[in-house]
Amino acid sequence: MKSRIAQAIETKHPPIALIWADEKPEGAMQFQEGRWGCIMWLAAAAAKGRPAACDVKTFGCFGGGVGMGFGNQYRSFPGSEEGFCHFLSSGIEGWKEGPAVAEKVKPFLNKESYDNFVHGERYVKTPEDVQRFVDHLPIIQIPKRYVVFRPLADVDPEKEPPQTVIFFADPDELSALVVLANYGRGSYENVFIPFAAGCQTLGIYPYREAESDRPRAVVGLTDLSARVSIRKQLGDHLLSFAMPFALFREMEANVEGSFLQRHTWQELLAAKRANRTA
Repeated sequence: MKSRIAQAIETKHPPIALIWADEKPEGAMQFQEGRWGCIMWLAAAAAKGRPAACDVKTFGCFGGGVGMGFGNQYRSFPGSEEGFCHFLSSGIEGWKEGPAVAEKVKPFLNKESYDNFVHGERYVKTPEDVQRFVDHLPIIQIPKRYVVFRPLADVDPEKEPPQTVIFFADPDELSALVVLANYGRGSYENVFIPFAAGCQTLGIYPYREAESDRPRAVVGLTDLSARVSIRKQLGDHLLSFAMPFALFREMEANVEGSFLQRHTWQELLAAKRANRTA
């Protein structure tokens, strides 16, 4: 399906759809079972025109399994959920089971990953705070086998309705998307930025919003690790903007007659065009 929004904001990267499916598309990019990978690579592949898919055995990393809706995969983390809580925060120091777990995983990790396991990623202050983060995540088990990423232009919503529509947006594009999400609502907090893994802002958070009568959009890619993973695929200066499909349709219907056809946005577009051709 074509997107009026994409045409109006002239986004560099075309929007993609996240779909639940029982079959994966032919030629879809997929991680090998048991191999590490970042879900953001799958999303980036779709943004560049290639479908991608994952299932409960090929989600790439524990946070990705959670983010795509394959249950609480943190329980499978080395040292279980408690091990993850130390990994995301202060590391194994002070955790009595930590040294034994670290020795088990050491042969399977590169130097940086092992250092993160021992000393922590330090994204959250304490293991107890991480546990509260996990407890508040909208973790679910999706009812289909696969999560599929496709270019939105290749999707027939009557045959495979998206769960989420995702834009990778620069600051100007993101600003336009935020304004449009609030344009016809009569309320003005219709976009939010949670602390979460990059994939979780594409998956479980929009899934939760889809259950609401007034779903909100979710801004992501504030996850520093995800930014490292995606910069070689799509470049710097991007954030993600993920909408439940109902909100996407609402926003699509509001393009006509909106600020996107007025002078201020057209001035920003002209500057962007000039920068691209410079």
